[in-house]
Formats: sequence, C-alpha cells, structure tokens
Amino acid sequence: MSATQYTVEDTQKIANQIRKQILGIALKNGGCYLAQACSSAEIIASLYTRILNLGPSVGEWDAIPFPGVPGPDNMDYQRGSAYHGMPEPDKDRFFVSCCHYASVIYCALAAVGRISEKALDKFNVDGWNMEMIGAEHSPGFENTAGSLGQTVSIAAGTAHARKMKGETGKVYCLMGDGELQEGQTWECVQTAGFYKLDNFIMVIDANGQQVEGAIEDQMTLEPITDRFESFGATCVTCNGHSIEEIEKAIATPHEGRPLAVICRTKGYTGIKPLEKRWPLLHFARIPESEKAEFQKIYDEM
Repeated sequence: MSATQYTVEDTQKIANQIRKQILGIALKNGGCYLAQACSSAEIIASLYTRILNLGPSVGEWDAIPFPGVPGPDNMDYQRGSAYHGMPEPDKDRFFVSCCHYASVIYCALAAVGRISEKALDKFNVDGWNMEMIGAEHSPGFENTAGSLGQTVSIAAGTAHARKMKGETGKVYCLMGDGELQEGQTWECVQTAGFYKLDNFIMVIDANGQQVEGAIEDQMTLEPITDRFESFGATCVTCNGHSIEEIEKAIATPHEGRPLAVICRTKGYTGIKPLEKRWPLLHFARIPESEKAEFQKIYDEM
C-alpha cells in the first residue's frame, strides 16, 4: 500500500481525475482509448492508492526521450518498472497486460506522485517514453505485452520464482476480459494453480468489449468464474466501479491458489454520450460534430 494514506473518497477523486485527463487527451487529439479509462479508473486508482505495496519510484520525474526499440546500441534505457520502485523481496510487482491502458497508468502515476503531471504533455509524442501503447520502457510497465496472453504468463513466472526464493511480496497482473480468449492465458492459470501460486493475483477489467464489438458476440467467455475455478484459481466477482468492493475482492483468502478478481465495468461510466456507441468503443474518436458535447462534459467534470 502507498505510504500516503488515501481514503476511499481520495481514491474516487483520483479515478474521476483520470477520466477527465484522458477525455482531455481525446479532445486534444481527436480520439484515445477513452472507454478503457471509463471502465478501469476505479480499479487502477484503487491499486495504486490502497492495495499495491510498492517502494518509492526510482524513475525520472519528467518524460524522457526514447530513441527506439532496445537493441545492441540502446540497452541503457530506463525500464518502466522503475516507477514502481526497486524490486525488493517484500514489495509487490505490478504487471500491465492490457498495454493500451497506458494513458490510465500514466495518469495514476502522476496522481500519486510517481511522475510529474507535466510528463502527460508528452503522451503519444514521437520520440518520448509516454507512448499510447505501453512497452517495457513506458512508465509503469514491467514488459512489452506483445500478443495478449503473454504478460500474464510472465507475471505468473515471476510469482513462481519469488515463491521459490521465499519472497513475501505479491505479483499483480491487470488484464482485459478480451484476452481471456487466448489459450495461453488458460495454460498460465492452470500452471499457477498447479504450483499453488497464492502470491499471484489477476485483476480483470471485464468491460465486455473488444476491437470487434461485444465479447459475447465474438466468443463466449461465461461463466468466467467457473472457468477460473476449474483451472485451479480462486475467483471472485465485484463491481469494478466500487472501490470498497474491489478492495474487498482482492482481500479474498486464497491459500494455495492464485486469485482472479473479475471487475465488472462499463466502458462509458462517467461519460454518458459513449453509451450510444456501445459496443464499438475500443478506440473512441471525437469528431468535430460531437466535440462541443464532450467539451461540455469535460468542463463540468
């Protein structure tokens, strides 16, 4: 948990601020992954303020230039995990699988004093580390996600290694429900269950949407809870817009089993006009014809 004591009201204010900041980005750029901010704001704000046990950030305070993909001539770049502090045995590790949630991660880091608010000005600017799709050099990211389903496996492997070493810190992995369609995800859950990785917690933003539309129209996932349980995990469901419910769900006892927390959310929470676009909300564009409507909501937030 953060050294600063955040109340539930403080955390809700941060969640609201995240939505406003990302709506501002969308207004400025004509679009953004806005629905993901609407669905995950309380989840991510809760993690950074009331749940994760992280050390002080050792990342740069401001945005920094990034010359390109790591290679033989570019191996001294700053890793995004630096913003979560040093990987001490008693501290938690936080992996972000849904890398298109990067703007939400950056805003949360700024809200809790791990990076400057000014750094957000470099969001999605070529040549800087504040990319729209997070990677291992982006603030708050442990690794490049690659195909969905890979990060959860990296996180589980890290949890396994930490358990073997006797470390007390937990490993959290933020996921989207769309990636539960990936076979590798279930291989990972099965393995985590077999090795009794009770230091491993998967937090799923179940907003019911993916690129092509509603998840239920693409590939049936339900009953998600039963599936996780059958693969060896303890699974609980909560209202992903309730900070108290998120916190309670993550505190569910799960001795000898990994924990999956299904946070049921809506991709238009806090920004009502997005509801009429449901379920095609993966990337929300704001055309000139609708800009005044969204600007009014921004001004009132």
